[in-house]
Amino acid sequence: MKLASKLLIAFSLFYIPLQPAIAAECSAKSGASTVPLLELYTSEGCSSCPPADKWLSGLQPNPTQVIPLAFHVDYWDYIGWKDKFSKAEYSDRQRKTAAFAGAGFVYTPQFVFNGHDFKGADASRLKQAVSASQKLASRANLSLNAVTQPNGEISLQVTAKAVNPADIKNADIFVAIYENKLVSQVNAGENNGRELKHDYVVREFLGAYQFSNKNEFAKSIALKPEWKGRQAGAVLFVQDSKNGEILQSLALPFCG
Repeated sequence: MKLASKLLIAFSLFYIPLQPAIAAECSAKSGASTVPLLELYTSEGCSSCPPADKWLSGLQPNPTQVIPLAFHVDYWDYIGWKDKFSKAEYSDRQRKTAAFAGAGFVYTPQFVFNGHDFKGADASRLKQAVSASQKLASRANLSLNAVTQPNGEISLQVTAKAVNPADIKNADIFVAIYENKLVSQVNAGENNGRELKHDYVVREFLGAYQFSNKNEFAKSIALKPEWKGRQAGAVLFVQDSKNGEILQSLALPFCG
C-alpha cells in the first residue's frame, strides 16, 4: 500500500465532519375562535400578591384556551422594596384598563380577563369565562414566527389582519415578551424575607401599533442573544382601544 493511501485511511479514522450550527424555528397561528387574554397586575411589594402569582403559575399552559400575562406595576416600589420586574408603563396600562370600566382607582392583585376586571383567582369562574370566550368567533388573524440563532439571538416575525376591516379604526396591536421560572429573594417591604416565584412575567411590552389602511400589519423584532436558554416566549394580541375588548390573542413559547 502506498504511503499516501495509508495516510488517507489514518486521517479518516480520526476525522469527524463538523455539522453547521442550525437555527431553531417555531411558529403559531390563531384559529377560528377567540382565545382570551388573562392579565394579572401584581407587585413584589404587595403582601397580598404572592397567592395570586402562585395561582397564575399553576394554570395549565394551553395557548388555545387562555393566555396569561403578569404585569408588575411600580406604584408599590416606594414602600421599601423595588420590584425589579416592574415598569411605569405597566402601571399606566392598568390605569387605562380601569378607565374602560369607569373606575377611578387601581389595585393589586388584579386580574383582567379580555380587557375587563375579573374578580379573584377562581378556577371555576375562569373555566366558565374561557368556555364563553371560545364560542366567540375570532376578530383577527394572527401569526408568530420565531427563529433562534445558534448565538441565542431571536428573530420574531409578527403579522395581524382584522377579520372585519371596520375593526381596524380602533384596533391597537401589542407584543409582549414574557419569561417563566423567575425567582426573587425579597429583603425589604411587606414581603421581607420571602422567596417569590413568578411565571408569565412581561419583560418587554411593544405597541400600541396600528393596522395600515389596507388592513395589514407586519413587524420584525430582534431579541438579543441574552435570551438564549431562558424560558420565554411572545404573546401577540389585538385590543379595541375604545372599550378594552380583546379581538384575538396568540402565544408562542420560544424554541431552543
